[in-house]
Amino acid sequence: MAKEQISEMWKTIGKRYKAHPWHGVNIGEGAPEVVKCYIECVPGDEMKYEICKDTGYLMIDRPNKYSNNIPVPYGLIPRTYSAEAMAEFCMQQTGRNGIVGDEDPLDVCVLMDRPLAHGDLLLDAIVVGGFRMIDGGEADDKIIAVLKGDHTFGEITDVADCPPKLIKRIKHYFLTYKEDPDHPESAKEVEITHTYGREEALEVVRRSQQDYETHYGNLEDKLVETLQKVMATKA
Repeated sequence: MAKEQISEMWKTIGKRYKAHPWHGVNIGEGAPEVVKCYIECVPGDEMKYEICKDTGYLMIDRPNKYSNNIPVPYGLIPRTYSAEAMAEFCMQQTGRNGIVGDEDPLDVCVLMDRPLAHGDLLLDAIVVGGFRMIDGGEADDKIIAVLKGDHTFGEITDVADCPPKLIKRIKHYFLTYKEDPDHPESAKEVEITHTYGREEALEVVRRSQQDYETHYGNLEDKLVETLQKVMATKA
């Protein structure tokens, strides 16, 4: 069976079955500058929602702790991953050793001027910067993007042009989201070494794409290989 036939079959399957938001959705032709984002949480959510890696369904990770609340829509960038390339870049930028990837898709915060009623949706966003976050020795970068076409933020091209207080609010969220009032030391394992601009953010997205290809490869190619093996055994 030719690869073109498999690709057509893959598209047909996609018309009947919902694609996995992490593996089945394309990051977008404009990547790394413009990326597809899958939103998991929105401001006002009293639960921390997270994608189930096995099924692709949105699941409850945990109730939000105390007064902690994400200030902007938050989710992941499809077909990205944090492993060796991400960890290497983090060590290069910080001068540290022993950093590893957190083995999750790349996280993204999307700035927009209209409220979203819920997560579990896709949108296109323009990458403008990010936070170099290290959580318990793991590279856990947070990309900052703006909703494509947004009336207020859509023309911003670098995080330096974003409202400073909003960026500070997002940063505070990630620095305190694990904090327990009775155990303040619980938040010390999370740190943000610096906020970086567009060019560094684009390299982070590229690195995360590289890690995804290393660990998951092209799923269509794997499907071709599997079907070819099945057909060979029947020949």
